[in-house]
Amino acid sequence: MTQLDPLPASRLSTSLDLQRVELADLIRRHVTLEGCLKTAIDPLHLVRYDHCTQSFPALAQPALCILAHGSKQVQLGDERYIYDPLNFMVVSVAMPISGRILEASPDDPSLSVRLDIDPAEINALIAEAGPLGVPARPTGRGLYVEAMDGPLLDAVLRLVRLLDTPKDIAMLAPLVRREILYRLLRGQQGHRLYEIAVGNSQTHRVSRAIQWLNSHFHEPLRIDELAREVNLSVSTLHHRFKAVTSMSPLQYQKQLRLQEARRLMLNQGLEASAAGYQVGYESPSQFSREYSRLFGAPPLRDLARLRQTV
Repeated sequence: MTQLDPLPASRLSTSLDLQRVELADLIRRHVTLEGCLKTAIDPLHLVRYDHCTQSFPALAQPALCILAHGSKQVQLGDERYIYDPLNFMVVSVAMPISGRILEASPDDPSLSVRLDIDPAEINALIAEAGPLGVPARPTGRGLYVEAMDGPLLDAVLRLVRLLDTPKDIAMLAPLVRREILYRLLRGQQGHRLYEIAVGNSQTHRVSRAIQWLNSHFHEPLRIDELAREVNLSVSTLHHRFKAVTSMSPLQYQKQLRLQEARRLMLNQGLEASAAGYQVGYESPSQFSREYSRLFGAPPLRDLARLRQTV
């Protein structure tokens, strides 16, 4: 089996460099074909891309994302984030984002780890551990990029190593996962995860609004009713929602609708008008206009491009 070329000796001066190389080798060994591998450790996925990809919107769930090799660009609304082996990304609430692989080839693939995050686990960890000294800061985005540090990468590496000793997974994986969450909470941006998990925070109420929209995006949106649902004033909901997602609730709903319509046309063969109607659009022309704005082409042309890519 081909190994990744080792980094120059001058760059292997720290344990972080050695850990990155080992993590990349582990991913490449477990994922021999391009795609995402759901592992025996339930929230852990290993991802390999052999080609640079176009940027396609999708609904990202809360997760820790670590690149062992390569680089990736993520777009949230009009904002762009780039992360690589020196920086990890955390998505703290479900949000429609675009992801684009910047560096990848069959001989030099992009290799990454995605660990899904359950806010309930963070809440349980906070309740058990007591005050963690997480600083209170103004509400930030529900997505952030932070510099990688040794203790966090070491914990992630130990979790991936468990795939080679399946008998140890049931006992040790939950402990290592808790350690990873703990280290994220203690990181520079840990307050963003903390706010999502703590039930009496306004950010947690915004996350409830996001969950409601994810389940009811096809229904007419009445902001005053949504505000009452999550116990916020209309103005506070708008302000906090945009602070977390970079979008208004209406813009967020629009992206969810268009992404679902795209999925229905691609996977179930629905015509554009039928897909638009199913996700809540009454006007086919409005659906086509908004679809073109988001995906860069009308439905038929976009689907043809997608099928060529597949």
